Amino acid sequence: MKKQQLLFLHLFYWSIYILGTFIFPYLIFGTKVDYFKITFAITSFICFYVNYFFVIPKFFNLQNLSETLLAFLLSVFCFVLIRYFVEEIFSPYFFGIRNYAEGTSFGFYFYDNIYYSSTTIFISTVFCFFKLMSEAEIEKRQLIEEKKNSELQALKTQINPHFIFNTLNNIYSLVYQNSEKALPAIEELSQLLRYSTKDLERDFISLEKEVGYLESLIELEKLRIKNPELLIVNKKINFPSLNISPMLLVPFVENAFKHGDFSEKGFTLKISDENQKLNFHLHNFKKQRSKDSLSGIGINNVKKRLEILYPKKHELNITETETEYSVDLKIDLRN
Repeated sequence: MKKQQLLFLHLFYWSIYILGTFIFPYLIFGTKVDYFKITFAITSFICFYVNYFFVIPKFFNLQNLSETLLAFLLSVFCFVLIRYFVEEIFSPYFFGIRNYAEGTSFGFYFYDNIYYSSTTIFISTVFCFFKLMSEAEIEKRQLIEEKKNSELQALKTQINPHFIFNTLNNIYSLVYQNSEKALPAIEELSQLLRYSTKDLERDFISLEKEVGYLESLIELEKLRIKNPELLIVNKKINFPSLNISPMLLVPFVENAFKHGDFSEKGFTLKISDENQKLNFHLHNFKKQRSKDSLSGIGINNVKKRLEILYPKKHELNITETETEYSVDLKIDLRN
């Protein structure tokens, strides 16, 4: 229950209380408002919130009967003490009137007011339970959100070193071969690292940036492939400002380069965002001697992130045979 709803509940209760205690009796029966009705209402109001803010949160415990009984007695005692002071001490001293007969003992006064205080205490306790449950729900949501954030951060930090490791291996091969492609590769890598380091700190980036990252990665990989024309990329982005979690698509492309056969066969990547829904399709041929499954740590991380970030808003289908591997991912990126 939200704070606005709790506030409305309190206002509604006291409106009903005033109507039932003062206005309706006067309009229907002509009953006039007397002094002790007012003092009773003031006492009820004060004890309602003493019980609501202090007694119940501190002492009430359904699992401990003695604490529950103590909370009830404290609320009743507070009600009786305030009413006794107003009606039997303050009023006689200043106005010469009292509600109970003179000489009424405090013990009888206490016993008699258990009944009169019960309604106020009961409703106050119920309202307090609503408040405590609302606070518990908010705290639970915060804990879940913090857990999600920590999990996502852990997953993203697992992706980044994996990418660096693969790329450095590629550059090492180029340097070892004294290839002219080495320096451009180092420059391209430095740009990608600046890009990934900056955007990994964010929860979401634009779809345009994520696709741009993939294109830069592919361009870097082309430097080591004999037939770069075999790498076919088709993109149709109509909503470049759509938000997506960073490094969400990268593991699929990384695995394609890690396990793909690029001697005579390449791969096909198609990306579109029709109706603000991302459609990601990747197909590549596997190395014949590759025994590793492409569904490794990186792909498992993506699955976890999709479950956390896009529950019931994504569809992931991975098809793997001895010679081919394909990924079909659809994500509803609408807010």
